[in-house]
Amino acid sequence: MRVAALAAADDFDGWRDAARSLAAQRVSPAEVVWQVGDLPTDLFGDEAIVVGDAPAPRVPRAFIDLARTVAMHADPERFALLYAMLTRLIDQPRLIDDKADPAMRRLEEMAKAVRRDIHKMRAFLRFREVEEEGGTRFVAWFEPEHHIVRHNGRFFVDRFAAMRWSILTPEVSLHWDGETLSEGPGASKADAPDGDPVEEAWKTYYASIFNPARLKKGAMLKEMPRKYWKNMPETALVPALIAGAQAREAAMIETARAAPGGNSEAAWAALRDEAMGCQRCPLWKPATQTVFGEGPVDADMMVVGEQPGDQEDLAGRPFVGPAGQMFDRAMAQAGIDRSRVYVTNAVKHFKFEPRGKRRIHAKPGVGEIDACRWWIEQERGILRPRMTVALGATAARSLTGKTVTISRERGRVLTLADGGIGWITVHPSYLLRLPDKIQAEEEFARFVEDLKGAAAAMA
Repeated sequence: MRVAALAAADDFDGWRDAARSLAAQRVSPAEVVWQVGDLPTDLFGDEAIVVGDAPAPRVPRAFIDLARTVAMHADPERFALLYAMLTRLIDQPRLIDDKADPAMRRLEEMAKAVRRDIHKMRAFLRFREVEEEGGTRFVAWFEPEHHIVRHNGRFFVDRFAAMRWSILTPEVSLHWDGETLSEGPGASKADAPDGDPVEEAWKTYYASIFNPARLKKGAMLKEMPRKYWKNMPETALVPALIAGAQAREAAMIETARAAPGGNSEAAWAALRDEAMGCQRCPLWKPATQTVFGEGPVDADMMVVGEQPGDQEDLAGRPFVGPAGQMFDRAMAQAGIDRSRVYVTNAVKHFKFEPRGKRRIHAKPGVGEIDACRWWIEQERGILRPRMTVALGATAARSLTGKTVTISRERGRVLTLADGGIGWITVHPSYLLRLPDKIQAEEEFARFVEDLKGAAAAMA
């Protein structure tokens, strides 16, 4: 067995030199033991590697870049995996592009994890001000998953060149005095300071800019996992900010409702303006705009559809497309004054699939419906309608918070969670999709009867 000794856990240069000599001698990966620092190695590894001037094996440049990153991974097998891939690439250079190869795929995943950890350190490390002999020093504590600290040193030197700082981690510490970057032994969290006046100012600023309408808790946790929170001053505020997000919006609306001369009109306008910047689910990205509800805020009847269609998305108004025209015709036949009805949608952005130049309607998912329930609840809270009509299963879920079978619940009064009454029927788009003309006419007549029933129940 050959023993390849590396100076440190991230010693890529040492690995490269040893791997070059081993590959030149055609040493099998199974015959090499990779030892990092003073860590114990294989008891049978008794022949040290002598690094000489062996010719460098010809391998794709992309592999060198990949190996440099993978060398920082915490997996103890990383150097052996890299050498095994090196020996294969010498004879199969195109293997570097084979994304289906298990070994190459594993190395790519390891590199991805390292790059993610590098980003996390740059994004989530927080310095705290400490007074010491000779002036002010800024000290930070961080716990990386991989051996990335030395690699990130140059980034922090370039970014905070005018500061005197120290970065403490369990494995190694970095110190910058304004001219020279030096290393020290690993530290513990107890060696790092708890806080400073600048930190308090930053927390105050962070809390003031927190926008509840743009709160996307899942995306936030994916980008900033909870394990980093303990080292970041502003994250101590996050649980309370999340818990109070909807309360802040509700208070804003109540304030507008209570304003002299403003009342429900002002509250509704404030809610609509807030919804224009809604990013509670990903649907806002491809959509043209938020399509909010419209109609008199003192309406006795509120009608909830599924989502805006193509024409509604472009116009910024609900119920203006083919389904909206069908709805208007049915309302007229039911004897309901359409101008006295407030209409809105369970989901405020158009969800679609592009097909050429066309945008084909796609049904909203449960997560998207539930993300938008906040807006429906606030609309109902402002209007306080005597009757809320749900058109279709999406609207029914938005009102009830659960999956509803239209055929079972259709045409009868429901008591909603806030004490109001609801009524469920089909969505007009269902009628438009019926291929049989006679069936379509029968279902339209039934839809009209449903609307009449809702009006009668309200009365």
